[in-house]
Amino acid sequence: PHRPPLPTSRTPVRPPSTCTGPSTAWCTASGGASDAAAAALDEAWAIHMAAEHVSTVLTGADRIAANGDTANKVGTYSLEIAAKHHDVPFYVVAPISTIDANSPDGRAIPIKEPDESEVTTIGGETLAPDATRTANPAFDVTPASLITEIMTEMGMLSPAYKRSIEDAIELAGQGVGT
Repeated sequence: PHRPPLPTSRTPVRPPSTCTGPSTAWCTASGGASDAAAAALDEAWAIHMAAEHVSTVLTGADRIAANGDTANKVGTYSLEIAAKHHDVPFYVVAPISTIDANSPDGRAIPIKEPDESEVTTIGGETLAPDATRTANPAFDVTPASLITEIMTEMGMLSPAYKRSIEDAIELAGQGVGT
């Protein structure tokens, strides 16, 4: 069960006006076409932000803690740090079902460490010495303090997330917005 190579390159990218649900990772462009969207390799986003080619970052979440910390594919936290540095708003787009009210914060979210062979072996060929140890987390956690807002089917969740998350869960339990 290896992760696919270059997963971001296969992420569906849609302009914001056509977005009706969460997308794993996409950013809106800011140079001329207000409705444009773009995809780039994870490592290239900071360059585009520095050149002021990115106006907004939208990303998904695999799990959201009760305080608004979010776990998503590894690299999301780095993307948010770049966004914060360049004053680019960073939004998480996820359904209410993603919220884990039993995880008080991101430290309580378990982070899977895939097999070391995902780093040391490609196509059955070993690229590293046998004794090589790896750090290969599948997810990272973005602190709530770095997130502009969380978009859900129940509406926008704003800082302080603990309260807005509680309110959204309560509304969802009442069948509002579903």
